[in-house]
Amino acid sequence: MTNILKTTDELTDELIALAFAEDIGDGDHTTLSCIPADKMGKSRLLIKEDGVIAGVDVAKRIFKFFDPSMRMEIFINDGAEVKNGDVAFTIEGKIQSILQTERLILNVMQRMSGIATTTRRYAKALEGTKTRVLDTRKTTPGMRILEKEAVRIGGGVNHRIGLFDMILLKDNHVDFAGGIEQAIIRTRNYLKEKGKPLKIEIEVRSLSELDEVLRIGGVDRIMLDNFDTNTTREAVKRIAGRFETESSGGITIANLRDYAECGVDFISVGALTHSVKSLDMSLKAV
Repeated sequence: MTNILKTTDELTDELIALAFAEDIGDGDHTTLSCIPADKMGKSRLLIKEDGVIAGVDVAKRIFKFFDPSMRMEIFINDGAEVKNGDVAFTIEGKIQSILQTERLILNVMQRMSGIATTTRRYAKALEGTKTRVLDTRKTTPGMRILEKEAVRIGGGVNHRIGLFDMILLKDNHVDFAGGIEQAIIRTRNYLKEKGKPLKIEIEVRSLSELDEVLRIGGVDRIMLDNFDTNTTREAVKRIAGRFETESSGGITIANLRDYAECGVDFISVGALTHSVKSLDMSLKAV
């Protein structure tokens, strides 16, 4: 596979182009058949459920991508807490353009706002502790950039974006490499050879594996995978600030703070992106 590193803007534009190709195909024949090409109109983005809004900036990019002549007036920006009945923005221009962009705007904004709303709940549950909530790579294929942006908007922290911007030695890597020591040594040699200043994180499944990592060193962060709170507290004590710490696995909004109070730096939560409910909203004609 070709190794191509693209910018966030490039990935977003490719996603938008693919989404329009998927939805419109050779034409929105419903709109084209009943709306004159020169007919102008206006719609508003109506919030129908309390939450945190995300995707306004992306909506602006989508409108501009499809029809630069469209005019958007924004009343509520990304990251704001919204309630049922709020109007986030209005869009004016050719009615054909408004109708053809409507579904993509809603799909993106509902999904992003659902993620931001869920993330805000987790972030608020951690207030008063040093712990930050992290996202994961458990994202919708092709939409990772937008979903991770929604996490950031909601108050969370992005973990690595993909496999290219951080080393994460998980259980399978360790097992296939022949053990913790071999995995760490090979990784450090690889990064030196390639001249890549990437951070190294390693997952441990027990206190004995943790002790081995502490003996070997050479990493930046240790992930405590599926540890209960008592074991997590003991692990943090043993690490004693030498490395960053991250808890992962089986952590929900109900026990999130219990893990934070163990003293970990980060808690990664796949549920921020893999099983959220979209925030209800609609784009209605004025």
